[in-house]
Amino acid sequence: MGDRWHVEVDRSLCIGSAQCLHHAPDGFRLDAARQSRPAAPDMDANERVLEAAEGCPAEAIVITLRDSGEAVFPPEE
Repeated sequence: MGDRWHVEVDRSLCIGSAQCLHHAPDGFRLDAARQSRPAAPDMDANERVLEAAEGCPAEAIVITLRDSGEAVFPPEE
């Protein structure tokens, strides 16, 4: 069985660039204020969602392992 992720978007950082939708159109939605939110906060590990987090110009996307809370992105230093 693969990893399950918990995905969050820090709305205080999100600038509505929609880059996350470009990278992972099934993983994110924009609301009426043009701010991103995950389509589902808990999901199977997904390379496109990781690419979206890495490509977010505001660094607003946080991914953790659902069961342990361990950081996936951004990585812990």
